[in-house]
Amino acid sequence: MTHTAALNPPKRALTLKPITLAAANAYILNFHRHSKPVPGHKWALSLIDHTNILRAVAITGRPVARELDDDWTIEILRLCTDGTPNACSQLYAACCRTAAAMGYRRIITYTLSRETGASLRAAAFLPAATVTDRQWNTPSRPRAERELIGDKIRWQRTLRTSPPHRTTP
Repeated sequence: MTHTAALNPPKRALTLKPITLAAANAYILNFHRHSKPVPGHKWALSLIDHTNILRAVAITGRPVARELDDDWTIEILRLCTDGTPNACSQLYAACCRTAAAMGYRRIITYTLSRETGASLRAAAFLPAATVTDRQWNTPSRPRAERELIGDKIRWQRTLRTSPPHRTTP
C-alpha cells in the first residue's frame, strides 16, 4: 500500500471506533433480531463507514455463565450489524485483539444453533459446546421467566495459553 492509499482508504472501508454502552444498546434495540440490550459491559466497539454511519457494534463483558467467569475469559455479549458485508468478522477479530492486549486468555460468544457461525470461523473461533435453552429460574436463584429462543452453540478462541513473561529492567 502506498502512502497516498493509506491516507485515502477505499470508500467501502469500515473504521473501528469505541462506542458507549448506551449507544451500542440503542443500536441493538433497533437492529438485533432476537437479543435485547445488556445491563453492563467491559467495553464496546463499533464500525463506521466512510460517511460516519454506524454499521455494527459489539459489546463485551464478563461471561454470563458463572462457571466460565475465571477472570481470564471475556464474552462477546452482543454483536449486531445492519448487514454490511464482513462487519461481523471484522468486529470479532477486533474484540480478540483488544482482549488479548488486555491480558485475557480466552474469548467466547454464542450463536443460535440454527446459525452457521461463518463469521466466527472466519475470525478463528471454534465451536466448544452446545447449550440447551432453558428457563433460568431455580429455587436457589429465582428469576422471571423469559422467552426461550432455542439451543445455542458456544464458540471460543484461545488468545494465549499463559500470562506473558515479565522482564525486569
